Amino acid sequence: MPTPHYGQPRYRVIANELRERIESGVIPPGTLLPTESVLIAEFRAARGTVRKAIAALREEGLAATEHGRGTYAKAHTYDHADQPETRERKISADTDLAALFEVEVGTALVERVTVVRRGEQVDTIIRVYRPSSTNS
Repeated sequence: MPTPHYGQPRYRVIANELRERIESGVIPPGTLLPTESVLIAEFRAARGTVRKAIAALREEGLAATEHGRGTYAKAHTYDHADQPETRERKISADTDLAALFEVEVGTALVERVTVVRRGEQVDTIIRVYRPSSTNS
């Protein structure tokens, strides 16, 4: 079932949904992702949009495509010393986020920040925003 996009590009919405499925274990590592045809039907999206979503997952290291096999889920792999740190907090939408989500400034959102370190250095920071289930 398609999810509301709140102003995000359609491929991002699809990539986010597939990422959730991979990270939650609904699609375990090593398991084939649904075919393009299945994803096109599920999300009512164009083939190019679905391909762009899968490409985004490959760039993140969450999916790999093998000729003749298809695209399968991969687990994020980090060195033991390089475990990501993730935290969530409620924030109020600023003007930029309000415009992206098509909500009023000050609307409650959830911000998830994941920091990946390589040794002592910060390698990657990933910020994900979503509407709060309870707008307080």
